[in-house]
Amino acid sequence: MQTHRNIVNKLNYLLIILLTTYLMSTTGCKQESPSGNSSRSAGGTLQKIYNEGVLKVGYVVYPPTIIKDPETGELSGYFVDAVRFIAEVSEVRVEFVETTWATFMSGLQSGQFELSIGATYRTIPRAMEVAFTKPIIYIGNGAIIRNGNGRFTTIEDFNKEGIKIAVAQGETSHEYARTYLGKAELIVVSTADLSEPLTEVIAGRADVGLADSWTTFQFAREYPEVVTDLFADRPYNIMPVGWAVKQNDQEFLNFLNTSIDYLISTGQMREWEKKYNARRLRPKILWEAGE
Repeated sequence: MQTHRNIVNKLNYLLIILLTTYLMSTTGCKQESPSGNSSRSAGGTLQKIYNEGVLKVGYVVYPPTIIKDPETGELSGYFVDAVRFIAEVSEVRVEFVETTWATFMSGLQSGQFELSIGATYRTIPRAMEVAFTKPIIYIGNGAIIRNGNGRFTTIEDFNKEGIKIAVAQGETSHEYARTYLGKAELIVVSTADLSEPLTEVIAGRADVGLADSWTTFQFAREYPEVVTDLFADRPYNIMPVGWAVKQNDQEFLNFLNTSIDYLISTGQMREWEKKYNARRLRPKILWEAGE
């Protein structure tokens, strides 16, 4: 065990050196080119963060990536630890700003925060509004139905007149249902809590509740006597998840992608994954046929 900790500590030390070197060469220490100009873009996000000493981060509560203590408001989680580590190495502090799935893009565009670490699906419509980092994890979608409801076996079974489907406004299940389940009636819930549409099934106001596969997995585990996670072993619509920044913010995006690369390659992300029991969120291969 001690050997394992030593290896992790050495990897973390290497990460600090590599990131510090990167920051010195592209963003930090007020290094100047031979012409006397800073190597950072004068009006860029990295320069702003460096000048102010603050990285403003938007978040949406989504355990285990982002966890908020209901009593103290303290944040923790897989993604929270990661962004705090990046900020610490960069010698800036983090200022967290709570947002929602429906408003995080406008929060970026308006400058309310520079980075959104909500576990956000990298979809084409969203990519027209914001720029995404490289994938950090992969998540599929799931569906909650009442126990004993034999009408549904496939996702296509939901696309029928008279079927009521509950979704969270702005979440990817909402986008999916609007695109592929147009015959059904949608019950759109304005909430940052992705389990709320699933409670519509328990209340009898919806036949189906759609959410990401992690949320449906936890919900079915909490209410096994009432509901079933229909696609527990085979989520549909599997997509990559990343963080988001403003469009055309390439310098900052490059920095974040470099940071994510090092966190993954050194094994630090795996340590946080174990800490928060987030294994179901990481590897796409777990959901591929034959694996």
